[in-house]
Amino acid sequence: MEKRDLTCIGCPLGCQITVTMENGEVTDVKGNTCPRGDKYAREEVTNPTRVVTSIVKVEGGNLAAVSVKTKDVIPKGKIFDILDKYNVKTTFFLVGDWVEKYPESVKEIAKRGHDVGNHSSTHPHMTQMSVDDMNTQIQTCNEKIKALTGKCPTLFRAPYGDYNNDVVKTVKANNMYCVQWDVDSLDWKDPTPKQITLNITNKLKDGSIILMHNGATNTPEALPMVIEAIKAQGYEIVPISQILLKGNYTTDVQGKMLPAQNATS
Repeated sequence: MEKRDLTCIGCPLGCQITVTMENGEVTDVKGNTCPRGDKYAREEVTNPTRVVTSIVKVEGGNLAAVSVKTKDVIPKGKIFDILDKYNVKTTFFLVGDWVEKYPESVKEIAKRGHDVGNHSSTHPHMTQMSVDDMNTQIQTCNEKIKALTGKCPTLFRAPYGDYNNDVVKTVKANNMYCVQWDVDSLDWKDPTPKQITLNITNKLKDGSIILMHNGATNTPEALPMVIEAIKAQGYEIVPISQILLKGNYTTDVQGKMLPAQNATS
């Protein structure tokens, strides 16, 4: 008998799940589990996706990355200047509709040296779409971003963290890399800046990808505390493009990259 503890990242609830398996089959799923969490747990442990390619990782040191989901305009005097003050480069995932609405913010993100990632064109549940529609979501957003920055994104983060095999394969077919977070700041729930910081530092590990939202009420106030707390633990904050796995890897059904040798056949 084998038990695995998982955190469902297929929805904002972040269900804590314990999966029991016997002879490779799921026999029980327990925990604070919504229907999506139960489905995620069963699919994750029994049906990982095998997508193999080669990308580059920066070697050495403890590295963590911050993924920022954009909502509303980004005032130049807030988040951008805070990141500059601490000499931090990060990754902003943009929805195509947002790109159209705030083109100057898109240009500013790129000008300041941050990664610009694709977060779909209209923020749908990708797993509920045909492959053709998935391609349209990815490619339309890429075109809008490239028109403003001159560069086509190579990173894709599915809305709601909602991946399945078809989404992973479609992203790969577009010569892009799936991104999935493992630390949710929960800033979208509007906790205090101190609690946002604790939500991050309590789960932080080497290679973590931290999810934050520029439009959350307390994110600008929390950001200096978060950066200082992460650095105090000995981590360097880098763009996601700098913590991608080196050599062969697999991407599982939740969009998480794993070293190929760690994957089960």
